[in-house]
Amino acid sequence: MADTTLQDTLRVHSFASTEPGPRLVVLGGVHGNETCGTVGIERTIAELDSGALTLLRGELTLVPTANPLARRLLQREGERNLNRSFRPSEAPPDYEARITNLLCPLLDRHDVLLDLHSFQSAGEAFAMIGPRDNAGALEPFARATEEGRLALHIGTPRVVEGWLDIYAASLAQRAGGTPADDAALAFGWGTNEYMRSRGGYGVTLECGQHTDPAAPVVAHAAIHSALRLLGMVAGEAVAPPQPALLRLVSVTDRLDEEDQFVREWATFDAVAQGEPIGVRADGRMLHAERDGFIVFPNTEAGAGTEWFYFAVASDRAL
Repeated sequence: MADTTLQDTLRVHSFASTEPGPRLVVLGGVHGNETCGTVGIERTIAELDSGALTLLRGELTLVPTANPLARRLLQREGERNLNRSFRPSEAPPDYEARITNLLCPLLDRHDVLLDLHSFQSAGEAFAMIGPRDNAGALEPFARATEEGRLALHIGTPRVVEGWLDIYAASLAQRAGGTPADDAALAFGWGTNEYMRSRGGYGVTLECGQHTDPAAPVVAHAAIHSALRLLGMVAGEAVAPPQPALLRLVSVTDRLDEEDQFVREWATFDAVAQGEPIGVRADGRMLHAERDGFIVFPNTEAGAGTEWFYFAVASDRAL
C-alpha cells in the first residue's frame, strides 16, 4: 500500500461571474503521471488571475491535480485507479475513495465536465465521449448532442465512443457469457460516467503521449474552446471539420508480464483483419479480429490489466 502519511490537499479554484450561465468543471491529474492537464489548468488560472481571461457568465471550477498522492509519487495511481469505481462511499476503503468523496459533490454542482488526460503510447490527441441518447439500463443518457458538440469544438482529429459498452462486454466474457452485476459494472465508472448519472455531460480529452511537449498546449487550448462554446468567455466558437469517429469494440488484458506485442504500436495504428498484434507467454498469437485500430497499447501493463483496446470506424456524426 502506498505511503499516505504525508497530508495531501485537494486544491480547487472556483471562478463565478455575476451573470448566470453554464457551470463547467475541469479536472487534471486524475492519474499522477499525466501532467499535461495540470499545466494547462495552471496556465488558465494565471490568465484569470491576471485579467488576461475574463469569465463573462456562469461558473468555472478548475482542479489542477485531482489525485495528489499519485502526483506526489509520480505514478498513475496512489493506491488504485481514481478513474474507476468513481462514486461516493460511506466508508471509503482507500485513498482514491476518499478523494472521490471530495470530487463527487464538486461534480454534482456543475453541468459540464472536461477531464484532461494523456496516454503511455505514442499517438495523436483525441476526445472520448459517452453513449448516444438511450433509455437502456447500462448508461441511460439524454444529452448526447451537447456532449458531441463539446467534443467537436475541442478540435481533435479523432473522437472515440463506446467505453462502458466494451467494459460490460469484457466482464461478461471473463465470466463465460454471464452479464456482469451492478457492483462489477460500477468499477467501470469514471468521472464522466458519474457526471452523466447526475444529469450532466462530460468529455475526456486524451491530450497525447505523457511526455509530448505539445500535450499541455492541447489541454490549455481545449479549456479555452470549451469556455468559448459555452459562451463563458469572449470569442466565437468555430467548429473544425468533422473528426474521424471510432467505436471501441473490445479490450484485451495482459495475462502475463511475458505477453509481448509483435512490434511497437501507437494509438490509432491501423490493422487489417488477421494481422498479428501480440504473442502470449505460452506462444499463442493474438490477431486483429477485423479491420480496425489499436488504441492505448500499453507495454507497461501489469498482469490482469488492460493491455490494448480495439476500435472500428463508427457511423455516428457529431
